[in-house]
Amino acid sequence: MILTTPLIERLAREGEVHVVATPANAAVLANHPAVASVLVYDKRKSDAGVAGLRRVAARLRATGATTAYMAQGSWRTAALARLAGVQSVGFDTSAGRWLYSRRVVYRTDWHHARRLWALASDPREPPGPLRPSLFPGPTDQAQVAALLDAAGVRTGDPLIALAPGSVWATKRWPSYDALAGDLVARMPDCRMVVIGAGGDAPLAAAIHAAVQERGGPPVIDATGKLSLLGSAALLSRCAVLVTNDSAPLHLASAMNTPTVALFGPTIPAMGFGPLAERQHVLGREELTCRPCSAHGGLACPLGHWKCMQDISASSVAEQVERVGRAG
Repeated sequence: MILTTPLIERLAREGEVHVVATPANAAVLANHPAVASVLVYDKRKSDAGVAGLRRVAARLRATGATTAYMAQGSWRTAALARLAGVQSVGFDTSAGRWLYSRRVVYRTDWHHARRLWALASDPREPPGPLRPSLFPGPTDQAQVAALLDAAGVRTGDPLIALAPGSVWATKRWPSYDALAGDLVARMPDCRMVVIGAGGDAPLAAAIHAAVQERGGPPVIDATGKLSLLGSAALLSRCAVLVTNDSAPLHLASAMNTPTVALFGPTIPAMGFGPLAERQHVLGREELTCRPCSAHGGLACPLGHWKCMQDISASSVAEQVERVGRAG
């Protein structure tokens, strides 16, 4: 959803844009000036089954929309557009492509933000720099202010954000605690803040322990305490983010937060690398087994997990210092 925003902004130059979104993704577009409305499609609960699909299709039809751009390429979303009586444009690799009115070539050599943008643009037209956009609201900003005030952070105090979590186990770099200890010595004027879901709290605790052992100030634990837009608002306050190939990377791209991204089982060439103006990607380029899947997995297929274990904390710390100090 975050990477869809350049496409949404492109379409908004020509008319109203209405976005169909799952409950989890709908809140990401709150306050976005290019979005006329968000139609929540709760396909697993209130809108489950054919009856639910028809209800959402009726709501989509009522917006007066004439064309659906299929950022999500399932059969279900293709059927939704067909039931709503609108033209549909999507990728030639999508599961629902046989129901599309027009199919667009899926360019594997492009960033996904550009692929999505090209659904509504001439692919020969240079798009210029593409970066997603998010607009945290007053409630999101207040969440962040309360969190930082409680931690004794003053306006202007430099912050380093660490995002150690991921839904996919093999994407989680295992050395964030060692990195945090190293950064205490390298950048002693910076406070560290850990962002992520509530389930990432043990990772935050390990990072805090490593910092305390090196005599650094308490780590700010934001795991499970902020909405996605709240996390975006927090990242806008940070000098740099260190993240796996996961959602915080794209939040940082939207807020133009300098980013050090760690890629293991996946690679940026798949189209999901950072888009912040200042960024650096670390990964073991010499490993011929990369990438091993589209998303990562629960365990390394070869059992060694060198793609993540062999990224040293010192090499990451060097890039954090370089990227974070560059501004």
